[in-house]
Amino acid sequence: MILDTSSVIRRVSQGREVEGNITSITLIEYPPVRTYDKFHGRIYFLTEADQLRAASLQGKMRALGKPMGAANLLIAAVCLNRDEELLTMDEDFLSILEVEPAFRVIVEDFRNHSSERR
Repeated sequence: MILDTSSVIRRVSQGREVEGNITSITLIEYPPVRTYDKFHGRIYFLTEADQLRAASLQGKMRALGKPMGAANLLIAAVCLNRDEELLTMDEDFLSILEVEPAFRVIVEDFRNHSSERR
């Protein structure tokens, strides 16, 4: 499982374990995770294939009139290329399901302490 930046920040701010993997995008967006002693996952660095997949996703999203930010597209591409599920608090990722049904995402809702798998 790959954790999005929002899920990592929430865990770190609560002093919780970060058991999943992250992308280099999350490392750039939230550098403290690198030295957080409760982070036990891997960091997936972007490859050319990840960037090309993100560009392909953006093309499909633009065709629907729903372009997305580069960071989210790159995180989704890393998940897809590594057959990993994404754990996030950001519902914007759900839009990717409209163009890529193989994308697996869990949206966490910390207000209700629940998660919804899609």
